[in-house]
Amino acid sequence: MRAIGIILAGGNNNRMRELSNKRAIAAMPVGGSYRSIDFALSNMANSHIQKVAVLTQYNARSLNEHLSSSKWWDFGRKQGGLFVFTPTITKENSLWYQGTADAIYQNLNFLKNSHEPYAVIASGDCVYKLDYNKVLEYHIAKRADITVVCTTCKDQNEVERFGVLRMNEDNRIEEFEEKPIVSAYNTISAGIYVIRRRQLIEMIERAAMEGRNDFVRDILIRYKNLKRIYGYKIDSYWNNISTAEAYFKTNMDFLKPEIRNYFFKQEPSIKTKIDDLPPAKYNPGAAVKNSLISSGCIINGVVENSVLFKDVFIGNNCVIKNSVILNNVYIGDNTHIENCIVESRDTIKANSYYRGDGEIKIVVEKNERYSI
Repeated sequence: MRAIGIILAGGNNNRMRELSNKRAIAAMPVGGSYRSIDFALSNMANSHIQKVAVLTQYNARSLNEHLSSSKWWDFGRKQGGLFVFTPTITKENSLWYQGTADAIYQNLNFLKNSHEPYAVIASGDCVYKLDYNKVLEYHIAKRADITVVCTTCKDQNEVERFGVLRMNEDNRIEEFEEKPIVSAYNTISAGIYVIRRRQLIEMIERAAMEGRNDFVRDILIRYKNLKRIYGYKIDSYWNNISTAEAYFKTNMDFLKPEIRNYFFKQEPSIKTKIDDLPPAKYNPGAAVKNSLISSGCIINGVVENSVLFKDVFIGNNCVIKNSVILNNVYIGDNTHIENCIVESRDTIKANSYYRGDGEIKIVVEKNERYSI
C-alpha cells in the first residue's frame, strides 16, 4: 500500500477509572486474548501497510512489552517494520507529548524519512476491522486533502465522548465539533484519518510553530473551511473503549455469536502476541454458559455471561455472572462476583461478595500471592 501508518497510543482517560492506573488504554485486554492496539495493528498489516509507527507515552511499559516483537503482526521484514516511539529528550525539546499533533511533531523525522505518498493515522483504543485501502481509494477519488472515517453513534447520550460531524450530500464535512455536551447529530469520527504525507508535515510544522498541539482541534476543525475534508462512513462494528462502561460493553459484545464470528472466524484475521499456555481446564463441578474462556484458565465453579482472560483460576462453589475477569486472577472458594470488572493479577479471598448495582464495579485487591 502507498501509505505509512501512525497509531496514536499515548493517551489516558480518567473515565477508565482504576483500569488505567497501571497500563495504557491501548494495552487494555479485549475479547479474551487480544489487546486494544491489536485491532489497529492488524488492520494496518491486513491493508499491506509495511511501515507503522506507534506513539506511546502514558503507562507504556506493558504496551511496549506487548510490542517487543513485531513478527506477530507480520512486521518483521527487511523493508519497513514496526517502530515504537516514546517521548525523548533532545537538544531542541525535553517535554512529553503535549497533544496528538505534538506527538507527531516530535517524531516528524519518521514522516520526512519515508517515501510513501500517504499517511494513515489511527487511534489505538478502538475495536474494529477496516481495509484502509478502500479509504485511500475513496480519498483519491474525492481529491480530498483529509479523509475522516466516521460511523453512526447509536446511543445519543454517548455523543459527548466523540468528535461530531455533519456532511453535505457529497460527504464533504461542513461542521466538526469536538466532544460537544449536546448535539443534534449522531455521525461521529472513528479516529482514523488519511492525508497526504507532505501535507501532513506542513500542517504539523505550522501547528507547532503556532503553539498548537491537538490534531482534531488545531488541524481538522481549524482547516475544515480551507481544505477539502471528506467523511468515509462505515457501518461495520466499531467501538471505542476509553471509558470503563464502554470497555465492559465491548467485551460483552464478544459473547454475541455474530460478533465472535466476525472477529474470530472471518478473514482478514485479527493478530496478537501468542502466549504458550495450556487450554482451559474444566474440573468436576464446573458449569459454563455463554462465556468466553481463554487459555490457561482453570474453572471449578459457575461462570455465566462472562469473559475470562488468560490464567484465571475460579475456585469451588464460585459464581461469576456478567463480569470481565482480566489476566492472572485467582478467585477463592465460595466467591460471588456479578456485574464487575476484576483487575489483572488480583487475589480474591474466599467467601468474598462483589456486585455492581447501577454501574460497573471495578474490583482491585491487594495481590498477596506476590507480596513475599
